[in-house]
Amino acid sequence: MARRLITSGSTFEQEIGYSRAVVDGDWVFVAGTTGYDYATMTISDDVAEQCAQAFRNIEKALADAGASFADVVRVSYILAYRNDWPACWPVTKSYFADVRPASTMLMAGLQDERMKIEIEVTARIGSAAEGS
Repeated sequence: MARRLITSGSTFEQEIGYSRAVVDGDWVFVAGTTGYDYATMTISDDVAEQCAQAFRNIEKALADAGASFADVVRVSYILAYRNDWPACWPVTKSYFADVRPASTMLMAGLQDERMKIEIEVTARIGSAAEGS
């Protein structure tokens, strides 16, 4: 099976040279995704809303790849400010309470000062979580 590239239409993808997601066999690698709303070309000032929008952007990429959040096995959260992390927990739980992928939270400067969170996921199509 050939590698397949998924785009979100973000100008960053062309300018920087990356894809929103790459499908390789059963694996889906979703690039770091921020809370930028591509439909309105805006980004909220609220970190929880940015988190929710990032998940909506990731959900579309996963669907385009033939996957869903149930297939996510790994997630990395990158935040500009560690104190913003607890405000995101209700959002992350709404997507991953039952999936419970392996996860990491890092703190780093992001590409744009308005960006407060970036989320990257890895999924394996057909690997929906079974619980423990």
